[in-house]
Amino acid sequence: MNLLDEDFTNKKENKTKNIIKVIIVLMILVVIVIVGILCYMMYLQRARLKLVLNGQQNEDVKELLVIESDGTIYVPVRAISVYLGYSCYNGEYTDRSEDNSRCYVQSEDEVANLTLNSNKVYKLNLAENEDEYSYVYMDKPVKAIDGQLYITTDGMQKVFNTTFEYNESNNTYAIDTIPYLASIYETAVLNYGYTDISDNFENEKAMLKNMLVVTDGKNYGVINGLDGTEILECKYDNILYEEAVGDFIVCSNNKYGIIGTDQRTKVEINYDSIGLIDYDAGLYLVRRNNQYGVIDLNGNTIIYPENDRIGVDISRFEENDLKTGYILVDNLIPVMRDNKWGLFDLHGNQVVAFEYDSFGYIANNNREATNLLVIPSYNVIVACLNNRYTLLNASGEQAFKAFVDDIYMTITGGEKHYTMIANDRTYDVEDYLDRLGVQSTSENTNTTSNTTETNTSESNENTTNDQVNNNNTTSSEENSENLEEQPNNGEETTVQEVEE
Repeated sequence: MNLLDEDFTNKKENKTKNIIKVIIVLMILVVIVIVGILCYMMYLQRARLKLVLNGQQNEDVKELLVIESDGTIYVPVRAISVYLGYSCYNGEYTDRSEDNSRCYVQSEDEVANLTLNSNKVYKLNLAENEDEYSYVYMDKPVKAIDGQLYITTDGMQKVFNTTFEYNESNNTYAIDTIPYLASIYETAVLNYGYTDISDNFENEKAMLKNMLVVTDGKNYGVINGLDGTEILECKYDNILYEEAVGDFIVCSNNKYGIIGTDQRTKVEINYDSIGLIDYDAGLYLVRRNNQYGVIDLNGNTIIYPENDRIGVDISRFEENDLKTGYILVDNLIPVMRDNKWGLFDLHGNQVVAFEYDSFGYIANNNREATNLLVIPSYNVIVACLNNRYTLLNASGEQAFKAFVDDIYMTITGGEKHYTMIANDRTYDVEDYLDRLGVQSTSENTNTTSNTTETNTSESNENTTNDQVNNNNTTSSEENSENLEEQPNNGEETTVQEVEE
């Protein structure tokens, strides 16, 4: 009996042990399954695209992204501006309209103008109270999607002054704005031994390239924002970051020069002032001893600093929609010396002598007239001599060898018209230039013998029609021949005299 009981007891214990083993195995399996589920959920979470704006995950902005098949990411300008501290409007900043093929975005510090199918962005610093625009280029032009203007993320960085980075390890896009970056770097600069970051808006843009314009309370320098290493020593009286070029204009002992991020001196520190005229042309305006000149990005002299003024005040010609007064009709630099104006090309060659009293027409008594500097459709400049006016083309030559009483612009129903008056007779400038064979900028510049014959035929036909309506007019060819004979001195030579 004892043997039977002992055997039964052993079997019972073995059975209990087996049950415990099964339970343990099941528990382990359950744990493995749970861990697997958690890992899978984490994988799904990591695999799901995320977007972080100024350190906070933002699903709304993520939904705005349009990712094309080639990987290019576009964002809607108007919709995203709200999240980046900007307002967005149709038209242009200086030409308010409801034209939805153009728009401008505006913050407290800056305005940026965009145009459909263009990758050029014109920017205006509102703090400087100037009318001169700078510009940058996006990697791709503005495009329309469902009637809205879109730009790439590269464009977003340049238009809205942000960063845009992708972290592959957690599948996250990160957008940081300048105010957010400044809040992060404020503490860092103290740890690096500086008192503050420059609050100049142009200098704040350097943060987008991980560079900080810093001060020790007296002098200025530039450091790497990530590790504090010096880019430019903290020894300058002032520093200004030039966004388009990526260099720094530095000031020491009231003299200015240019130093690159590689610490190479591009322009010696010996000018009284320096400012970028045009990025494409690579030109800076310089001043020395109250005389003005032009140099290139490497400090080479283009126009010697021996002039009283360079550039026209475009604030007087608001309706011309000009972005700069330093380069007119894409090629000519207006220069004044001894109260007379001339023109230089972008290579420093003088193409018009110092002979004109001014450039542009200023309306005085005519209520309908609007100030006029250039006629963009023909790339011509209004020039004044002895209170009479003529037109100069992009080569500095007169479009017609005559001076008239007035050349001005009128605006009717939003349309711009150009008018000139000679001996109390009124002429449509564009029509007159057409009859002289002056080529419009909208026409094809590839000229062949066939097109020349066609244009001549059309010109003769138009002239014939004009003769029917007005017996005082002659053919455009005769006009051109007579115009060439007229003196270039602002005397009483008019279009009417030429025609009659």
